[in-house]
Amino acid sequence: MKRLGAILARVFLAFDWPLLVILLLFAALGLTIMHSAVGSTDWRFAEQSRNFLIAFGAMWVVALVPPPMLMRLALPFYIVGVVLLLGVEFFGETSKGATRWLNLGVTRIQPSEMMKIAVPMMLAWYFQRHDGEVRIRDFFVAAAMLAAPFGLIVLQPDLGTALLVFGTGFCVIYFAGLSFKLLTPIVIAGVIGIGTLIYYEDQLCEPAVDWVVLHDYQKQRVCTLLNPSSDPLGKGFHTIQSMIAVGSGGLYGKGYMRGTQTHLDFIPERTTDFIFAVYAEEFGLYGGVAMLLLYALFIARGLTIARRAATQFGRLMAGALSMMVFIYVFVNIGMVTGILPVVGVPLPFMSYGGTALLTMGIACGILMSISRYRGEPA
Repeated sequence: MKRLGAILARVFLAFDWPLLVILLLFAALGLTIMHSAVGSTDWRFAEQSRNFLIAFGAMWVVALVPPPMLMRLALPFYIVGVVLLLGVEFFGETSKGATRWLNLGVTRIQPSEMMKIAVPMMLAWYFQRHDGEVRIRDFFVAAAMLAAPFGLIVLQPDLGTALLVFGTGFCVIYFAGLSFKLLTPIVIAGVIGIGTLIYYEDQLCEPAVDWVVLHDYQKQRVCTLLNPSSDPLGKGFHTIQSMIAVGSGGLYGKGYMRGTQTHLDFIPERTTDFIFAVYAEEFGLYGGVAMLLLYALFIARGLTIARRAATQFGRLMAGALSMMVFIYVFVNIGMVTGILPVVGVPLPFMSYGGTALLTMGIACGILMSISRYRGEPA
């Protein structure tokens, strides 16, 4: 009995309970919306239920691993991830015009997904080693560590995942002490670039104009964002239909399982990238605000864990993983509502997909590990 009690105590102590309550609410809401998106409890609903169970299992296992052990895993995890990305570049499988998968014989993996965790872990490990004596050159080294996987993912091409990896890694660098003054020129250049693009849209979006840094389909996504009606039945279809669904929800929504855009198959990819359109149509503005508040609670809890972390590694990892969720939500809802181009970013805990849920489960497990660690030896 004592042994069983010790095991149960270890199980319960592994959890950060405020965070766990938020995640259970997400699971309930995610499965509810998935049920409406598929119109029943078909195989996608059943698989998403299984995906949640796997994600929660992974979260619990990772939560039991103390941060010092995670630090020791950071370097090999990062190196393996970069090697696998190189493998994708030379030996990857191509599907729908993108080379993102690597066949290992017994299974097929998407290495870019693991970099969402590996990159912030590596950068947090690096700054932990230089805690108290961070110099300018350390930021350049960290930038190089971030640029390598970012560049390899862009080459696949997978701009959505590349932006998430870059955003999460950048958060670690910023939280480590990067001065905002150094970013001011970049921000100014970005504002000028966006303004120029909007002003000269007609000329820059001509088919003959090569944007050099972007593939043609990426250029088309940006141009479609600026003017969806230019190709309403082609490139602009996704954006137009999702905006119609969001707008038709009004303040209160049409009601659960009553979304006409959803159930008449007007919303494309309604179980994955555009599931927020399903939710907004059925639950309206108030429902959308409630969902955003739930995400805000998750991010606030993650930042609280970061503030209370016992080590620099814990502070940087918890802060970066919290901001990763913010980036996910901002990009996904931005592309669904037509303020950002469509880049294929799922909505955390809502979109169908086992890999994305597993990544979030591991991220939440790391947050819980950092939350319960008080500096004792691993």
